Amino acid sequence: MILRILKKIIFSILIIYSFDLLIKSLGVFVPLNLWTISTVTILGFPGLVTLALSFFFLI
Repeated sequence: MILRILKKIIFSILIIYSFDLLIKSLGVFVPLNLWTISTVTILGFPGLVTLALSFFFLI
């Protein structure tokens, strides 16, 4: 159980970092912090897309 959660957290960190590298050219910044890691760990890819889209709506 703990190992499965740890794998999801590590995978979320890698996904956020990779996604940030890909969309950096668009001027979008997805920070790598506890809030974004928890969101992506719980919601998965839809959570990552929501974080990226929230950048446009909050600015």
